[in-house]
Amino acid sequence: MRANAARRPTNVSLPQDMVAEAKDLGISLSKACERGLADEISKAKSARWLAENREAIEAWNAHVEANGLPLARFRQF
Repeated sequence: MRANAARRPTNVSLPQDMVAEAKDLGISLSKACERGLADEISKAKSARWLAENREAIEAWNAHVEANGLPLARFRQF
């Protein structure tokens, strides 16, 4: 989490029963939402990176399949 980041008030709609249960358990809604959003951002960035680099990854995999690993002769296992 970004403890020192500037904060912006935001409205979030959540199921009432979840909010009540979180409050009963002493869970901070802001912190829980921040962790969940950070996780979703990370997943979206990973998916974007894979999509943007798919062609290069596939080309490298095809090269390795056709020619083997570049340093395979140095493997000791």
